[in-house]
Amino acid sequence: MGLFDFLTGNKTEKIKDFQARGAVIIDVRTKGEFQQGAIRGSKNIPLQNINTQIAAIKKLNKPVIVCCASGMRSGSAASILNNQGIETLNGGGWTSLNNKL
Repeated sequence: MGLFDFLTGNKTEKIKDFQARGAVIIDVRTKGEFQQGAIRGSKNIPLQNINTQIAAIKKLNKPVIVCCASGMRSGSAASILNNQGIETLNGGGWTSLNNKL
């Protein structure tokens, strides 16, 4: 386990835990970015629209893994969703997240 894993916990294990509990993957990139490639089964809700979708996300009644291109936008989305009481994990960039799934 590296220093980063020690400080943040093992993200791969958290991802597996979320998946085991039926997590929904939300990609917060723009529609155009999402159409160029995405994780199969993920939902596209661009970051600028995330606040308008809180009620719909809560209705899913599942933990959420958010991703984007690099992890910056998904970090913002995770903060917004966690502050709304939705159990959310920042999965980071979608390509690296896809490799962990």
